[in-house]
Amino acid sequence: MATIEVKIEINSTIDKVWEIVSDIDNEPKFWKGTKEVKNISKEGNTVNREITIAFRDQKCLQQVKIYPKEKIEVRFTKGIIEGEKIISITAKGEKTILSTYWDIKLTGMMGMFTNMIKKHIKSGTEQAMQSIKEEIER
Repeated sequence: MATIEVKIEINSTIDKVWEIVSDIDNEPKFWKGTKEVKNISKEGNTVNREITIAFRDQKCLQQVKIYPKEKIEVRFTKGIIEGEKIISITAKGEKTILSTYWDIKLTGMMGMFTNMIKKHIKSGTEQAMQSIKEEIER
């Protein structure tokens, strides 16, 4: 498994950060590795969806659990990626810490390339979080 952790400090309230981060349908705007999101079902705080990722336009199924103003847990349930991504927010005085933690691997024969894509996912995560920061601090 490849683990990645990226944190960024945002000059804004937890409410404003949550407003942007929790709009999971808008994910492709910030996360360039996600090309398209299609919700399949929603029950309570759980959304089952299909995403199309930039890597060879692969489709993945995800179960997304939303914990308001705390975290979003994304579990990859089918497709080329196995594992989870957790986005969390923490208040730090007048600022907010946005954290993204990945614990993933590529499935099947692609598994041997997990470490190669780790750097790519980390870079994409840093870019997404910087874009979120810029959008909020604007």
